[in-house]
Amino acid sequence: MSETLGKMHDIISYRLSAVDALALACRLKMGWSAAVPIQVWFDGKLTIDGLSTAYTNPVIESGVIHARALLEFLGLTTEPKNHQRLAQRMQRRADDWGIESFSVGNQPLRLVTPAETVVGYTGPSEEAERAFAYVIHLANKGIAHHSSGLIIDAEDDALLELAARGIPVLFRRHFYEPLGLEVPPSHVRLKERAAT
Repeated sequence: MSETLGKMHDIISYRLSAVDALALACRLKMGWSAAVPIQVWFDGKLTIDGLSTAYTNPVIESGVIHARALLEFLGLTTEPKNHQRLAQRMQRRADDWGIESFSVGNQPLRLVTPAETVVGYTGPSEEAERAFAYVIHLANKGIAHHSSGLIIDAEDDALLELAARGIPVLFRRHFYEPLGLEVPPSHVRLKERAAT
């Protein structure tokens, strides 16, 4: 593995872990009708006492930023006049790394098209495209800076969770498998809790 590919693999692995945490936080949040109490223990001592939003909000916001970066690496953005539709990102800065920066032999990997993002999704293709587009829209208009252009989707947690599940699939299909690399394992898992 080249040094550049090794660095990119480390960066993508880190970002995919944040996207896994995003999916988990969305699943947790969707399971509650309101914020629930949490306690965080360090070294056997209760250290933080508060509400679940102290965990879910920053994890979701961080995951959205990382998800946007991953989608942009693949060559995706949103249509300028329709935030619910994907478009191909055509321009990069000189120092940007994108999927096309890596090759199999002499053949650079291709940018992922909006149509390819929904291949294999068992639900309506418009729903999957809307989920990926919503991540980009939310990152650009709601998290990276404040904007009157932010449009909140009524199904935002479900769309974010759907996109978070789909991004690792896109990377497996379009980056890792073509390069003959192993997909980084997920390090985030939801533990079953005993009923009290």
